[in-house]
Amino acid sequence: MLTRTSSQSLTGQLADRFAERIRNRLLAPGARLPSVRECARQQGVSPHTVVAAYDQLLAQGLVEARRQKGFYVRDAATVNGAASMGMSFVSQPAPVPVVAADASTLIRGMFHRPSDKPQPGMGVFPPDWLESTFMPAALRRVTGAKSLQEFSLQYGEPAGDSGLRRSLSTKLAGINVPAGPDQIVTTVGATHALDIVSRTLLRPGDPVMVEEPGWALEFARLEALGMRILPVPRNADGPDLEVMERYCNAGEGHRPKLFVSVSVLHNPTGYSLSPGSAHRVLQLANKHDFHIVEDDTYSHLAPEHATRLSSLDGLRRTVYVSGFAKILAPNWRIGFLAASPELVGRFLETKLIATLTTPSLFERALAWCIDQGQLRRHAERIRLRLDGARGRTVKLALSSGCTLAAEPAGLFGWVDTGVDTDALTQRMLDEGYLIAPGSLFHARRPPTTLMRINFATGQDAAFWKVFARVRDQL
Repeated sequence: MLTRTSSQSLTGQLADRFAERIRNRLLAPGARLPSVRECARQQGVSPHTVVAAYDQLLAQGLVEARRQKGFYVRDAATVNGAASMGMSFVSQPAPVPVVAADASTLIRGMFHRPSDKPQPGMGVFPPDWLESTFMPAALRRVTGAKSLQEFSLQYGEPAGDSGLRRSLSTKLAGINVPAGPDQIVTTVGATHALDIVSRTLLRPGDPVMVEEPGWALEFARLEALGMRILPVPRNADGPDLEVMERYCNAGEGHRPKLFVSVSVLHNPTGYSLSPGSAHRVLQLANKHDFHIVEDDTYSHLAPEHATRLSSLDGLRRTVYVSGFAKILAPNWRIGFLAASPELVGRFLETKLIATLTTPSLFERALAWCIDQGQLRRHAERIRLRLDGARGRTVKLALSSGCTLAAEPAGLFGWVDTGVDTDALTQRMLDEGYLIAPGSLFHARRPPTTLMRINFATGQDAAFWKVFARVRDQL
C-alpha cells in the first residue's frame, strides 16, 4: 500500500507500482489504467497525485494517453524504444501479438510473485505439496550407476531415453492408449510437445479449433505461429459440436486442420469429456479430415476410466500429449507425445531441428520413479490432499458471495465473482494477491465476471476476506 511515512512521494510510489507491473507484464500491452478519479479513490490519494504519477509513466514511455479514453499500457515495440535509450524495462525482440501479451500477464506472474502470500491465480501446486524423498533418491540412483560426466558429454537418444519411453508405454496402456515405445517422443514439457505438433502439421494461416474458455498460452502460441484461431465453446460434456460442424462446413481454405482439446479436467472449468461427445468429435475428424491433439496434462489427477479421445481412436487421428510438471517438479520439464507410426517420425524431425535431444538424466530418473510405483503413490497422496482443499476453497468462495460456474473438479475452479475480474485483478495486486481473470481464457479477452481459482492455493481465509472487501468496493 502507499504510505505517507515513506521517504518517496506518493506520486513516486504510485508511478513505481504501475511501472513494475508493466515491466513484469502483470499489466499487459493495451491494458487500460484505472481512470484518474477511480485510481484516486482506490489508493486514497488526490486526483492531482494520480495525474502526476501518470505523467511520469508517460515520460518514461510506458503508457500513452488516448483522448477522452484514458491511459493505456504501450505495446512492446514502444517499450523497447524506451529501453534502448537506457531505461530499465523488460525487452522484447518484436511486438507481441495481443493474445500472447495477455497470456504473459499470468505466466510472468508465476515468476514475479507479488508477495509471499498464497496465490490463488497460480497454475501449479504449492512447492510443499510436491516435496518428496523419492525424487532425490532417483537422481542419486541414476548418477550412481554412471558418472554425471557420462550424461553430460554426449547427446541422449533423439526420441528420448528408451527406458522412459518403455515406462510411458506401459503407463499409457493403463488408460487404454495404445502406444509402443517407438510411438513416443519425449519433450521439454507438455507445451513443447504441443508446439512440435503445431509446427509439424500446420502452416501459417491454417485454421485451428481451440476450446474456449481455454489455456491462454495455447491461444498465444498458435497466434504467434500465424494460425487462425477458431474458438469452440466448451460445455460440461465436451466441445460445442454445432460450432465445430459449422467450422468444418466452411468453404475450401477455411476448414480447420487441427482441434486442440483438454478432454479430461479441462483448464479452467474442470469439465471432462463424455463418451457420447467423444464419439461425435471423432466422427467429425474422420469426415472432415482434421487431426486432434489431446492435451492430458492433468491425467495424474483424473480417474483412469475417464474418457479419452486417444483411447477411443487408437491414435489414428489423435495425438496424445502429457507431462509431469503439474504433479512432480515444474523445473524438470519432462513431457511427451504419442502418435501413430505415420506421424511420429515427422514429429521427431521437428524435435531434432528445435532441441536436438532432451536431458537423459532427468528422463532416467523419472523412469525409475514410474517403475518403482513412486509416482503413482505420490499422485494418490496429492489427489487425496486436493480433495480436502477443494472442499474448503469452495466453501470459502460461496461464503464470500461467489457462485460456481462449473462443478468443482481437479485443480481449478471456475468462479463467478459478480464484478469485472480485469479490474479486480489490479486491485488484488495492490493487496499482494495474483488472481487469474476469466478474460485470459478467451481468445479475444472479452470483459467477464469469471475467474479461475487454484483449489490448492485458494483455501486461505485471509485471501477471501480481502477479496470480499475489494469486490464490494468495485
